[in-house]
Amino acid sequence: MHKAATAGSAKGELHLLFHLGEDRYAISAREVAEVLPLRQLKQVPETPDWVAGVFQHRGRMVPVLDLNQRVLKRPALARNSTRLVLVYFDAQRGEQACVLGLLLEQATDTLRLPASAFASSGLEAGQPDYLGPTQADEHGLIQRIEVQGLLDDALRAMLFKAAQQAEDGAA
Repeated sequence: MHKAATAGSAKGELHLLFHLGEDRYAISAREVAEVLPLRQLKQVPETPDWVAGVFQHRGRMVPVLDLNQRVLKRPALARNSTRLVLVYFDAQRGEQACVLGLLLEQATDTLRLPASAFASSGLEAGQPDYLGPTQADEHGLIQRIEVQGLLDDALRAMLFKAAQQAEDGAA
């Protein structure tokens, strides 16, 4: 059993793949809490247009971002392959970590990607904090999304406060 785990680890860390337009992106599976079908969301007034809303899941309110809206300036399409992916924000807090929802198109595949194969794109200056390093495979480039970079401190405080207020109002 240990040998199989070691062999799998040698091939790389498991990532969830998704698309933004024609480009491929990956999120480490360690940061993924759950992958859900699309849900009805409640809007959060006076937030950026890429904040899709909040929804109640397992007894707590979860804020949701639409990465298509943020990157491509259009909402994620309601396709069979579009998923609501719950990720750990502030993962170092363990079970106390905040959970953030991401609307992601074509989020149906996983792939093992070796950490050593990720490299700087050379374009980091002026790039958003959530855009991580890239690596190539036979289908082209894959860029890693850094979950911690998705929200600045002000928006993080606003969204998780809004989620807490909605949760308190539902109780």
